[in-house]
This record gives sequence, structure tokens and C-alpha cells, in this order.
Amino acid sequence: MAHTVFSPWTDPNAKPLIQFKGVTKRFGDFVAIDDLTLDIYEREFYALLGPSGCGKTTMMRMLAGFETPTEGQIFLGGQDIGAVPPNKRSVNMMFQSYALFPHLSIWENIAFGLKREGKDRAFIADRVQEMLRLTRMEKFAQRKPHQVSGGQRQRVALARSLAKAPKLLLLDEPLGALDKKLREETQFELMDIQEKTGTTFVIVTHDQEEAMTVASRVAVMDHGKVIQVATPDVIYEAPNSVYVADFIGDVNLFRGKAQKRPEPTKETAPQPAPEPPVAAPKAAAPAERVAQPNELGKWLHDKVLHPVLGRREEPQPALPAPTADELSNPVTQAQPPAKAEATEPPAGGIEIHWADGQPKVIATNGDTALDGKEVCLALRPEKIGISKDKPVAPNVLRGKVIDIGYLGNISTYHVELADGLMVKSQVTNTRRISRRDITWEDEVWLSFTATAGVVLEK
Repeated sequence: MAHTVFSPWTDPNAKPLIQFKGVTKRFGDFVAIDDLTLDIYEREFYALLGPSGCGKTTMMRMLAGFETPTEGQIFLGGQDIGAVPPNKRSVNMMFQSYALFPHLSIWENIAFGLKREGKDRAFIADRVQEMLRLTRMEKFAQRKPHQVSGGQRQRVALARSLAKAPKLLLLDEPLGALDKKLREETQFELMDIQEKTGTTFVIVTHDQEEAMTVASRVAVMDHGKVIQVATPDVIYEAPNSVYVADFIGDVNLFRGKAQKRPEPTKETAPQPAPEPPVAAPKAAAPAERVAQPNELGKWLHDKVLHPVLGRREEPQPALPAPTADELSNPVTQAQPPAKAEATEPPAGGIEIHWADGQPKVIATNGDTALDGKEVCLALRPEKIGISKDKPVAPNVLRGKVIDIGYLGNISTYHVELADGLMVKSQVTNTRRISRRDITWEDEVWLSFTATAGVVLEK
């Protein structure tokens, strides 16, 4: 039976649970949230990710009712909640400190909110037992918070937050007090509990790995604005700006001027390979470029024409289509093969002059409209191969190993190129470290394909 992918944001008929419409929040002269418009859907696990001071906690406090917007509206289930006090909203918030009552047992902590609402004893008993079972805390029901571990206290706080069955649960750095191993385990527990309850979760975090692990979508923020909203794989593989590429994970940035490469002709176009015994999937056709309004056009629509023309649909970000080579060889290799039949990449795309005396970097997936402009090639370390012998690849650069980071499952090589640029290459340790043939001060070759990076305007 086919599994349906959860993606209500791609359905034009889906109605958001939460809507920010032109929301601005000022504290004196400081603008914490700047004209924010976004949608969050029911059953989503939505992550707000960004550096300190970017506005993510302010967004959460406005959802909870602890702050009110200076301008704009916030809707929950179609209702404007701007004037609704915190205790009247179907929203609960779980703080980083957990804020458990030390003099009450775990059972009583979970039941506290239900008692305040005046629920009858039978209902409270059943609901608390359900929450204890959901968080696997039945055996600890009569203990006090100081008698259980940090991870168990986190589960108690989560159970108490979910006991009142809110439409929305806000989590403010909920795993920050846990050690790394326990935090990683708890991330998957959070995902399981969210899926079982069907509650919409919004989590604020500055931990990129945490956001990428738990969230159905990630909103990357900076200076009160949402820079990109997308699924974790799109955020990582297809960032829409240099800021997002640089903020999420490790990345190498080659900055330079783009030059258009010759377009493919009948003579230069790659010939179709003979059909294999088992038919391989066909490469997806590149998406047609759709004209988009500039900043003035967006402002005019959103501020003036919106009541007449309706909501303007932003294009949905998507991963780049796989190349023919990737389809014919579904197992991705961290290091390009030392030998290859073809030495020239297909025509089209751009090449980037990034340093004097260095070979231009070829990006066949670069937009030819960027010809003559300053651009940046964002290239993830795992996309770069490293070898002591010069490989045959579209992009090959010479450098020296300056440092090596060994993390057990992977090793990260810091390689200095001739112009002084430091580049990271990441390799999976499929062999024992004693058999590694690249070490400090070695002269090495870095190589990557013509579609390994993402070309972005500076």
C-alpha cells in the first residue's frame, strides 16, 4: 500500500491552522518581527531556526499570548487571537526549564491543568494515565521531579503540556538542558509522540541538527524575517540564499563572476545510453521558469491589491532534478571515481571565475541568466572527493591538507587551495583509520561534479 507523504502546504485547498498576516513587533525602536506572513498547517512539526536575536522566540511568545503584535494579525483555526488572553487560547507552551512543581508528584504535575479547569476526577485519572503511558512514565507516577532524570523530567513536562489536548504546542528549546546522546534519543521520542497525538508542534531551536531531525518544515530566520521555509532536505540541498546555505550545516563557498557556457547543440548534446536490462527511471524534465514579481510588485500586491486579486502564491521550493549519471548509478559515492570515460561535462550552465590562476568552476545547473554577475557556488563537504592522484572529473582543484577532523563515522579534511581558500571535504570512514592514506601536509586533489553545488546570487 502506497504511503502518502504529509505535505499539506502543497495542497492549494488545505487551510492553515496558524496564519501570520503582515505581523510586525516592535520594542521601542527595535524591530523584532518585520512584516511577517506565513502559514503553519495542522499536524505539522514546524521548526523556527535562527541565531540569537533573530525573532523566533518573539514569534512564539505572540502565539502563546505573552506578546501582542504591533501591526498585523495572527489567526489560529481561522480566529483572530490578537485579543484572546493566554489562558483562553487552545495553546500550551513547554519551557526549557520545564517549570515543574517540585512539591507535587509526577501524577499531580500532569493533572494540575486539568484540575484548574474543573474536570471531574474520572476524566482526570483517565487522561493522566493516558499521558503517562504515552511518555512511558507509568512506573514513576508517584515520584517527585527531583527523583527522576533530566530526560524523564522533560517527558513529564511534555505530558503535562499535552494533557489538555491543545490545538498547538509550543516548545522553547525543550532539549537544551539534556546531554547530546539523550537529546538525540529524545528527538525521536518527540516525533513519535507528535505523530501519535496529531497535535501541531512549533519548536524554537538554534540547533540545526535538531530542527532538521524533527521538523516537517523548517523556517530559517534572520533579523525578524523568514528567509526560507521548506522541508529539511530542500533547505539543505537547495537553499535560496547564501545566508541559508552558510547557516545550515557545513558549506564551501566559491565566490566569483559567472560566465555563460555554450548551449548544447545536436552535436554536443549527450546521446542516449543504451537501455539497460532493467529500465531505469527517466530524468525529470527541468521545471519551467515562472516569472516572479520584484520587491515593488510584491509590496503593491500585498498592501494594495490583495483584497481584490486574492492571495499571491509563492513558488514552492524543490530539490534539483537528478542527473542522468545519478539515475544510472543510484548509489551516491562520496569520492568521484579516479577514472571516467567522459572528461568534458555537458554543455550549458555557467562557469565561475573565482580566483586568479585557478581553473574556473563549472556548474552546468547554473542559470545562464546570471552571466556577468557576481555569484556564489555553495558546495557541501560530502559532495567533494579527495585523492592523492589526480582524478578525471569536471572540476579538479589542487591543495594541501592542513587539518583533519576525525568523528568516527566520518573524517573532515581541511584543504588549503593555492589562493589561500580553505575547503572542507568529508569522507565516510568505511575502512579503519590505520589504513587511511591521506594525512597532514599531503598534496591532494579535490574533485566534484558539475551539478554538485548550488549557484546563488551574491
